[in-house]
Amino acid sequence: MRPAIVDEFDPPFIVTEPSAQTIPFVFNVPHAGAVYPAAFLAASRLDAIALRRSEDAFVDELFAAMTELGAPLMTARFPRAYLDLNREPYELDSRMFDGRLPPFSNTRSMRVAGGLGTIPRIVADGQEIYRTRLHVEEALQRIEWLYKPYHRTLRHLVRHTSQHFGHAVLIDCHSMPSSSVSREDGAKADIVLGDRYGTSCATLLVDLVEAALRGRGYTVLRNKPYAGGFITEHYGEPALGRHALQIEINRALYMDERSMQRKPGFAVLADDLTQAFAQVISEIEGELTIRSIAAE
Repeated sequence: MRPAIVDEFDPPFIVTEPSAQTIPFVFNVPHAGAVYPAAFLAASRLDAIALRRSEDAFVDELFAAMTELGAPLMTARFPRAYLDLNREPYELDSRMFDGRLPPFSNTRSMRVAGGLGTIPRIVADGQEIYRTRLHVEEALQRIEWLYKPYHRTLRHLVRHTSQHFGHAVLIDCHSMPSSSVSREDGAKADIVLGDRYGTSCATLLVDLVEAALRGRGYTVLRNKPYAGGFITEHYGEPALGRHALQIEINRALYMDERSMQRKPGFAVLADDLTQAFAQVISEIEGELTIRSIAAE
């Protein structure tokens, strides 16, 4: 019998498929979920707005038109503050729980130490989430019934794409607080592309994405301060024809970070992102190919 948490997020994630997948891309939005269970809100010492500071709010909407380009789009409905999909499955802080964690849990990672494990201890601005400790069984249920099915489905999408096209490109879509990133000259970055310092994605492919975004007037940085997390690291295997690229978008471009409301420029940004990836796809299908990129 499945636990109640599955019903609270029914469905826990959504895969929006194009009428036919015509390009070797998969778009993934793991942190835009905004369904907050009443029991979670009651267990938290924070109000709903404070909890939402960890969300990549509206990023699924920014990338919604990617299905029109011929790629599937996968989106989590549960919030990052409840369960973080961009972590190892058992990256857990033993101080948060009553009961013994499985012996294979990673309790010593830098992310756990910072309060941002698979079950986060804090929200993005450093505030503690919970009033009291959680029972370890609740954490394990979240992993079994939400985390694992999500990653099974994401792996299937990437594997299917790779089998069909001979290669696959996973674009992991995120947003970042406007206060979190600046260039050395003090200018704010609009977008940060993360390829794990060249290990998760062919550099030429990242070059194409960067050029398409810069051509639309955006300031683009690479890998600093966001080089990519668990998803980029574990799904990107360029030598096998599977590429993973993380994209972080400055929230100030499209939303009021205090009120969590969209700005008037939201539609323009969404269109720019769509057109940028349409350009990348056109260039790959023209003179370049994914196979030649992989062989760089």
